[in-house]
Amino acid sequence: MKKTILATALALGICSMSIAQNPLLQKRFSTPYEIPPFEKLTIENYREAMLAGFAQERQEILDIIANPDTPSFENVIVAIDKSGEILDKASVWSSLNRMNSTPELRALAKEMSPLSSELSNFVNMNEELFAKVKYVYDHQAEAGLNKEQASLLEKTYKRFVNGGALLDPAKKEQIAKINLRLSELQLQFSNNLMHDTNNSYVIVDKLSELEGLPQANVEQAAALAERIGKPGKYAFNMQRTSCNPVLQYAKNRELRKKVYLMYNDRCNHGDEYDNKEISKEIISLRLQRAQIMGDKCYADRPLESKMAGNAANVYALLDQIWTPAVAKAQEEIKDIKAMMKADKVKGQPQRWDYMYYLDKAKKAKFNVDEGEISEYLEINAVQQGIFYVANKLYGLSFNERTEDYPVYESTAKSWDVIDKNGHVIAIFYSDYFPRDGKGAGAWCGAFRSQSYDGAARVQPIVTNVCNMSLPSGDKPALQTLDNVETMFHEFGHALHSFFRNVHYSGTSGVERDFVELPSQINEHWAFEPEVLKVYARHYKTGEVIPDELIEKIEASSKYGQGFATVELVAAALVDMDLHTLTEIPADFDVMKFQDQKMAQRGIPTQILPRYSVTNFSHSIGGGYSAGYYSYIWSEVLDCDAFQAFVETGDIFNQEVAERFRKYVLTPGGISKGTEMYQQFRGRQPEVEGLLKNRGL
Repeated sequence: MKKTILATALALGICSMSIAQNPLLQKRFSTPYEIPPFEKLTIENYREAMLAGFAQERQEILDIIANPDTPSFENVIVAIDKSGEILDKASVWSSLNRMNSTPELRALAKEMSPLSSELSNFVNMNEELFAKVKYVYDHQAEAGLNKEQASLLEKTYKRFVNGGALLDPAKKEQIAKINLRLSELQLQFSNNLMHDTNNSYVIVDKLSELEGLPQANVEQAAALAERIGKPGKYAFNMQRTSCNPVLQYAKNRELRKKVYLMYNDRCNHGDEYDNKEISKEIISLRLQRAQIMGDKCYADRPLESKMAGNAANVYALLDQIWTPAVAKAQEEIKDIKAMMKADKVKGQPQRWDYMYYLDKAKKAKFNVDEGEISEYLEINAVQQGIFYVANKLYGLSFNERTEDYPVYESTAKSWDVIDKNGHVIAIFYSDYFPRDGKGAGAWCGAFRSQSYDGAARVQPIVTNVCNMSLPSGDKPALQTLDNVETMFHEFGHALHSFFRNVHYSGTSGVERDFVELPSQINEHWAFEPEVLKVYARHYKTGEVIPDELIEKIEASSKYGQGFATVELVAAALVDMDLHTLTEIPADFDVMKFQDQKMAQRGIPTQILPRYSVTNFSHSIGGGYSAGYYSYIWSEVLDCDAFQAFVETGDIFNQEVAERFRKYVLTPGGISKGTEMYQQFRGRQPEVEGLLKNRGL
């Protein structure tokens, strides 16, 4: 019989009083929609719950093994899928560690990481458990499974096989040790990157050195300097909201150089936060694990289950885009040279010149001033524009809960997500502003994924976490076009989470190279004239953005795509190059490898990959290893998919939106991405839409 939470906790020596006081060890949270009561949870609550959760899941697996009944879909596959209830509830701390990291949370992560790896190894390499899984898999023909059940069985079986279940005991032990070490290294990599992003500073002494920088950014730099104990000076950290305005607007070339080098060399300074050797060891261990599993390189196995299928198909797509992207970048470099000549700046353009002079060239060509445009892009208004699109496409409405929902951060907002039938289908938290302890970049996460409790659908609790421009002086939080696009992007992921409707956690996830389709297609509505006229209003006057500015946004939208595409594809290529290696030399240097590969491909010297290896969290930190190409792969899908709306003459066509919701947003991973796209579009995607969208 499954141990209760109480019995499990007591077996670990957690006293009954602690259990009574720990919300994570109760059957339910006493909050609306059982949102985690963030303000009541302590580090010790998380620690107790995690330890109890590890013990509970281990016992649940032992119970499955000990069950004398003939192995079946219900008593093996479903039982595995439903195991780990406490861990699911307790894992909220892991999300908070990325959003609101503290020394205590980082210490907890370090303590829990090896325990999590040990449990994973215990489950995935358990011979007795796998024997039962294999029995069900081999006898599925007579089980009468529906499509979702068959998908869960297939995914569960492959998870065990890919985890090493078919290996002999000696190789299993090797894999277990590698998994444990990788979990430690990836955590260290991420912690180092968070440190260098939030705690590396370029300090400027005089206001005169900031010529060209918008006043709002000057004020933010002064505030940051004050906060770090340097009053009267100006500080820039390596969050994009802090350093990108310097690279785009600051006339001071030496300042641009300092900021550029510090940003791109994060975790590459030879100090205690250096990630070079960590990256090398991660790549080496991944290759070792792959070869123990019988693969030539690490990329073989993860790509086998993706839409791409294999590395050759990935390279074929990237190469198809690389050549026109480099050609477009070379055109942009000519413009940069012309602008530098006009400024009487001698010599060749450098990497820290690209954004600055490209912005000047863009202004000269299109008479567009992003500073002027940003005055129409106040962050709350942008969010209402995002909600407007969701309402027009899918009938969703959003009710802000200002008082009664638990809040983990004062600047985060909570919302009910209500469908056209008046049902709350999800809870949404928007968390847009940078702060100490928040990871770099932007992402969509969840405090709870969609599930079922009996016949009742349990609403997901979804988060959008970004690092957007802050209010400054008497100005509200005015955003750049890039920031607006990012907000629409992350909300596309949120829509995917809102609508997902699966009965098993094992069928919730889609292929990595399909997962960006919902996010990237949502970007297409961001700057459509009809949408801009809804949310783009001047922060002072309330004036709707004039047609003249909309036309400038459209005319200039593809300018700079050479640079943007080259840096994105370059990063995807480096990720693939690292993970298709078949041997790692003893003197392997990840940064030299990156530079050599880029030189061989003829990357313009003024451009680096979007991330250098030492700060490439998608690839080295995990999640998108041998998978960063997914952004480009999904862009082929999203550009082609958006054309399905355009072809009808109505970007809010309800029939197309319903098909997209039904076949893409709702099924989770029950079907394969190729099948889902075929059902939506009636054919497979074509790459021409991407090339056109990027002006290539």
